[in-house]
Amino acid sequence: MVSGTVKAVCRSGEHEFGKSVRESIVLLEGLGVEGDAHLGVTVQHRSRVARDPGQPNLRQVHLIHEELFDEVGEAGFTVRAGELGENVTTRGIDLLGLPRGTRLRLGDRAVVEVTGLRNPCPQIEAFQKGLLKQVIGRDEHGAVVRKGGIMGIVLTGGEVRPGDSIRAELPPEPHLPLECV
Repeated sequence: MVSGTVKAVCRSGEHEFGKSVRESIVLLEGLGVEGDAHLGVTVQHRSRVARDPGQPNLRQVHLIHEELFDEVGEAGFTVRAGELGENVTTRGIDLLGLPRGTRLRLGDRAVVEVTGLRNPCPQIEAFQKGLLKQVIGRDEHGAVVRKGGIMGIVLTGGEVRPGDSIRAELPPEPHLPLECV
């Protein structure tokens, strides 16, 4: 079993770029983060609502690995928890390497199923000039690599706090790679 730690939890009731760090967040089954602008059964991201407001919300919870902040820090950028719009900041778990359908047990009760990658948006460039190139790159074969975290849906609700453990349960094989959702 793959494991890690929750480093920070964030939410915002407004559709804005960043989210505020909180002492805890509550995940609601089938909906997302209580009090967050992206809470809902159907898609809540503005650009996606404009295209098809009835599509299912596969982006209820945004998780990002704190190791990314270290990586961009080496390139001269300073990024803190919540500043890239994530709900859960993690440490010690390779989020980008998880297959679709992985179940993440956060703390004592909450379970989030991984639905796919977050496609880093151009707002990142407005936040810090040059940062977008740090979170979207290319591998040795020229394929696009998106480092902006992963998205998931809430299977089981519960409270999540910094310091909580994260336990990943991989789905049955064959494992499906993460794609943008």
